[in-house]
Amino acid sequence: MQKIQGGVTAAKGFRAAGCAAGIKKNGNDDMAMITSDIPCETAGTFTTNVVKAAPVIWDREIVRSAAKAQTVVVNSGVANACTGEEGMGYCRETAEAAKAALGLNSDAVLVASTGVIGQQIPIDKIRNGIGMLAGSLSDSIEGGMNAARAIMTTDTVSKECAYSVTFTDGTEAVLGGCCKGSGMIHPNMCTMLCFLTTDVNISKEMLQKALSSVVPDTFNQVSVDGDTSTNDTCLILANGLAGNPLIAEENEDYFIFRDALLALCTDLAKKMAKDGEGATCLIECEIRNARTKEDAQVLARSVISSTLTKAAIAGHDANWGRVLCAMGYSGKEFAPEKVDLFFESAAGSLQIMENGTGTGYSEEKATEILSQNEIHIIADMKEGSAKGTAWGCDLTHEYVNINADYRS
Repeated sequence: MQKIQGGVTAAKGFRAAGCAAGIKKNGNDDMAMITSDIPCETAGTFTTNVVKAAPVIWDREIVRSAAKAQTVVVNSGVANACTGEEGMGYCRETAEAAKAALGLNSDAVLVASTGVIGQQIPIDKIRNGIGMLAGSLSDSIEGGMNAARAIMTTDTVSKECAYSVTFTDGTEAVLGGCCKGSGMIHPNMCTMLCFLTTDVNISKEMLQKALSSVVPDTFNQVSVDGDTSTNDTCLILANGLAGNPLIAEENEDYFIFRDALLALCTDLAKKMAKDGEGATCLIECEIRNARTKEDAQVLARSVISSTLTKAAIAGHDANWGRVLCAMGYSGKEFAPEKVDLFFESAAGSLQIMENGTGTGYSEEKATEILSQNEIHIIADMKEGSAKGTAWGCDLTHEYVNINADYRS
């Protein structure tokens, strides 16, 4: 496995584009299209919020069916959530417009939206945007970059990456992806749109199995602000153009693919956490030597979700009691008197707590460590051998500024 340049167009047979369709008030790009030269096996995971946007319902039905999809159409600026039957109708109209523009004969077109809840899709602008996108699709790195930029809302940077793998018969394949997510980010599919593409030849069943197995360790371990969105969607399309033997069971090639998918989704998850609204740093919490993996994951999520911990990191304050407190209300049992706690960054490593009590550490050194743009919190539970990691960001005044006038 090797990390390579690119995103959704890195794999064979995929093209993408972005454009400004006039949906956003600021005139920035607000629509993207990702398409494959041939129909794809498709898998997906979606928000656990009871309130689900129309595109989530639309895509979930396609993913659960035997249909093969060839294209994804995405808009940013309007979420198409809480829009009733009219919103569902706009999903249908979007798909039909894409089929006509691209001359598709495939069974299904996937759609996705992100932005303000409760507003109807400006369907005329969507139709026009589809025409612009269809005419500018490219299999270049720039094509993928344009799509990644167009799906941004409050994101400050676009998020994409790609990996190559070599299967047991020597066949090389590629996995790529892009995502958006900056606010309304919390576990249980966090709050995001993510589009993954691959030229791997794999069955629909194994594709879904692989995606469902990596999401709990990646996207579900990210939290920015504790809010789970109505629009969370992660889709993966596999067109099989790499030409590897079909992966239809959990063989060695399946695990090669799954490991690459895990690396890809971990990379994208961390990019979202680091770009949290108003954030100045990425916070990674690693729980070591817990009783079970579930315990470790829950404890890590509790720490990076703690408002007080996030605020302390924003102030470069080594207020370690907040970390232990967050672990304590996680719902998982552990022995506080055993816990060792460390803060690490590019500025060094410092043990803050040993066996449940402070170590008399240097406050100056702790402040230096917590002043970097990536902070690593390590908690050694000393109760087992399981581990888990979660990602978040600090909480600053700018987060309130962004969300106080999001609609205006």
